[in-house]
Amino acid sequence: MTSAIPRTGAWCAGLALAAAVAAPVAAQEQAAYARNLAANCFACHGTDGRSVDGVPPSIAGQNKDYMLQVMKDFKANKRPATVMGQQARGYTDEQLELIAGYFAGMKAGSADPAPSARGGN
Repeated sequence: MTSAIPRTGAWCAGLALAAAVAAPVAAQEQAAYARNLAANCFACHGTDGRSVDGVPPSIAGQNKDYMLQVMKDFKANKRPATVMGQQARGYTDEQLELIAGYFAGMKAGSADPAPSARGGN
């Protein structure tokens, strides 16, 4: 019976090691998933939520709870919109929370305008 104790201890140690490795991987996967969801916003709000000249508004660095509420309001037609209502209805509330968290974690500011295709003309 004494031989079962070391195996149990080794099994517990292996389980603890697997859990320690899985937690960062799960966090990385969730961060990648959030960025993939948020990528749909880049076309209008700019890369990582920093739009050029604030039109539409830059959302990088905004308060997560505020952004989540705004997106839920768009989804529920409580806020007038042309595109955002349709966009928000395409996500679950959990996905909207991930998107809000993604943009809240971005550095605030606006993007630089793209250089002219004609070399400055």
